[in-house]
Amino acid sequence: MRIHQAIQSGKFPNATALAREFEVSTKSIHRDIDFMRDRMKLPIKYDFSRGGFIYTEEVSAFPTMQITEGELFALVVAEKALQQYRGTTFEKPLLSAITKMEQSLPNTISLNIAELHQTISFRTRAEPVLDLQIFDVLTKATAHRRQLELTYRKSGSKQSEARLVDPYHIANINGEWYLFAYDHARKDIRTFVPARIQSAKQTGKTFPRPQKFSLEERLRDSFGVHSGKEVHEVVIRFDRRVADLIREKKWHQSQELREFKNGDIQLSLKLSSLIEIERWVLGWGGDAKVIKPVRTEDS
Repeated sequence: MRIHQAIQSGKFPNATALAREFEVSTKSIHRDIDFMRDRMKLPIKYDFSRGGFIYTEEVSAFPTMQITEGELFALVVAEKALQQYRGTTFEKPLLSAITKMEQSLPNTISLNIAELHQTISFRTRAEPVLDLQIFDVLTKATAHRRQLELTYRKSGSKQSEARLVDPYHIANINGEWYLFAYDHARKDIRTFVPARIQSAKQTGKTFPRPQKFSLEERLRDSFGVHSGKEVHEVVIRFDRRVADLIREKKWHQSQELREFKNGDIQLSLKLSSLIEIERWVLGWGGDAKVIKPVRTEDS
């Protein structure tokens, strides 16, 4: 759009001037020009006598975004899904991006947006409490690989402590935000809850993010965000009253289900930590019975 506006202004812009203005390489400008000419069918030509690009024919308007009914439907669903980012620093730029896309759509479309808004919705049971200024510091430091000094309070502790960390990744897992960072004092990767971070400031140092770090690999054998170095075989039998609720979801990639004639169902998992699965099982009350691991007097 900005290249189009520059050409329309009659200033005869060339690739060097455009690259300098948009802070990109001249190769990027040439690729965009090729795209505008070959894919968008705009009559662009380089005029050697004027030393810049021109339109060889009149262009009344920049071509609008071409979008199918299915893509528009997905766009509306995505806007609805933004509710999970409400109150975070992601909310404003995401809404701005979607608004720009909507404004670029043709004036006449075959989908009734009003009906879609009444058809689809997203709800979250509980929204995490976030300090937006701290969250903004975390996201920017993670994106630009900047070391942080945190004042952090661990769960169950009344006292906070200073932590020097290299922030590797921020993730929303089951509606909760987590920061995965290398803790210099503990010489290992630790998981931090942003809501428990009382302050965060940059130290002025940067760090290289290790190529071997993979959040997917780190959480592969966890039931949430807690991972360990052991392998626990977990077997839970659920009463037929809740069997459908267990059957209708994939709780973990290792899960195996076993059906019983009386309607009960058994869920088997292999996990590296029991912290989160214990809390989860307790939430089912008397409808869940732990078969493995066998509880001992010391556990």
